[in-house]
Amino acid sequence: MSYVLAFLGFVALIILHEAGHFTAAKAVGMRVERFSLFMGPLLVKFRRGETEYGIGPFPLGGYVRITGMNPREELSEDREIRELTGQLEQLRDDDRALSPAGSVRVQERTSQERALTDRISELEAQADAIRGRAYYNQKVWKRVVVILAGPAVNLLIAFVIFWAIAFSNGQQVANTNVQTVTVNGPSAAYIHPGDKVVSVDGVSGSEAAIRNQIGTHRCAGAQVNNCVAATPARVVVERDGKLITLQIRPRYSTASGENRPLLGVSFGATQEPVSVVKAASLSGSNMWYVTTRTVSVVARIFEPQERKQLHSIVYGYTATQESFATSTTQAFYVLGLISLSLAIINLFPFLPLDGGHVFWAVAEKIRGKRIPFEVMERAGVVGFVLILLVFVIGLSNDITTLSGPGIGVH
Repeated sequence: MSYVLAFLGFVALIILHEAGHFTAAKAVGMRVERFSLFMGPLLVKFRRGETEYGIGPFPLGGYVRITGMNPREELSEDREIRELTGQLEQLRDDDRALSPAGSVRVQERTSQERALTDRISELEAQADAIRGRAYYNQKVWKRVVVILAGPAVNLLIAFVIFWAIAFSNGQQVANTNVQTVTVNGPSAAYIHPGDKVVSVDGVSGSEAAIRNQIGTHRCAGAQVNNCVAATPARVVVERDGKLITLQIRPRYSTASGENRPLLGVSFGATQEPVSVVKAASLSGSNMWYVTTRTVSVVARIFEPQERKQLHSIVYGYTATQESFATSTTQAFYVLGLISLSLAIINLFPFLPLDGGHVFWAVAEKIRGKRIPFEVMERAGVVGFVLILLVFVIGLSNDITTLSGPGIGVH
């Protein structure tokens, strides 16, 4: 069941992203030819109005085909005009080889020519109207709105998911109750799990205040991993209702990126309810952290440690599936992360990503005239290579992770 739920979650993200493009395009008057879930030739399809809806065989995303995304594309109306014009020319050539004017066969040919001419005129009028609605003939602001609508939907989905989780679960607030004590750590012989740290050097208050005070105890020489502070911290703990004063020398640690003196204990946390506004603030903060982290990883893709952080849709699907198997809340959180990541990656300024289309539309506005399509094509090749590189690295990391210890969602 978790596999089905994960699949449906991904399908929902794809449909909603493309629905953003679709709705915006319709709103500004562009012609949408096709709305497809998944890639490849459509296996199932139906037409409503001027738009064809369908499902492809390859679950690698989806797309909305808007007339005129490629200025060189030929309209179906133009193709039909060319075919009918050929038929008309053939009829006229045949007429010249037929019996004298006024014969029954010539009259029949004349009637056919008139019908073809009328149909060609009708198609030409339709083609002119469609070209007026084509993407490349729209104002820059309309093009930007249509392109940004997809990532905007992903951002909105992520915000709503993070907000709902924060509002329903509350905020995790760290306290000074000792949860674990590091074996052979600075406090192993002094502090017990369940103790409450009341103060350090007379400084009391929040967990952050306690940690900051511990951090003031520096090593005598260079601050290197496992060096012991030159001065002891005076730690007051509450144990079984009694206050106990301890002298503990913090130890400098570089583990997990801490890079600070620590007592070697971990503190507990409590869930506290939050208001609607606070939940929105927490959602925004979470999104900002993920955004900066994602951009940092992609920007430093050639650094070995950062490169290992990249993953593809395979990892995302597996993480979502495992999350649904353990916790619905965690599964939705993972979907929120994926939705946000899709928005961020899509906004990178490389064709064929959404950000690439926005970049060239804005460049056209600044330049004051159209960018040659050949220039965008060459830039698109570079963008495609970069996207392929990111995908290959991500997939390679997925294979390493999934064939090794696994994701480890609990």
